Amino acid sequence: MDDSQLQHLVEQLSEQYFQIPFKHKVYFNSRLRTTGGRYMLNSHNIEVNKRYYEHFGIDELKGIILHELCHYHLHIQGKGYRHRDQDFRVLLKKVGAPRFCSTIEKEEKKKTTYYNYRCTDCGELYRRKRKINVKSYCCSNCRGAIELV
Repeated sequence: MDDSQLQHLVEQLSEQYFQIPFKHKVYFNSRLRTTGGRYMLNSHNIEVNKRYYEHFGIDELKGIILHELCHYHLHIQGKGYRHRDQDFRVLLKKVGAPRFCSTIEKEEKKKTTYYNYRCTDCGELYRRKRKINVKSYCCSNCRGAIELV
C-alpha cells in the first residue's frame, strides 16, 4: 500500500463512519516508532506508521485511521479531541475505534561492544564503549601505561 491508496482509504472511512469528508493529507511516516499514527494539529494532516500495517494487516490499519479521524473531526468541529475528553471517548465507542493500538514487540537491541583496558603497572581495569588511543592516556592510579586486553 502506498500513500495514494492510504489517502483513498482514509477518505472512504471518513465518509462511511463520520459522514464528513476528509479534506487534508494522510501519509505513511517511517520515523514513527512507538505509536500507530498521529494527527497534526497545525496542518490537520494524519501520519500513519507503516510498520503496523506490515505487522498486523489492514484491520489494525483501519483501527488506527479511525482513531486519528476521531481526533481530526473533533478538532475541526471545536470539540474535545484529546484522549481524556468525553467527546473523544464517546466518538471512539460510536465508530468502534480502538483507544490504543496493538504493540509490536521491541526489536533486539544491538549488543554493545566494550573495550577492556588494563594498566601495565598496577593492573587497574578500565571498560570503555569507545576505542581509545592508549598512547594518549595513562592510568588514573599510578600514571602507568595502558594496554588493550
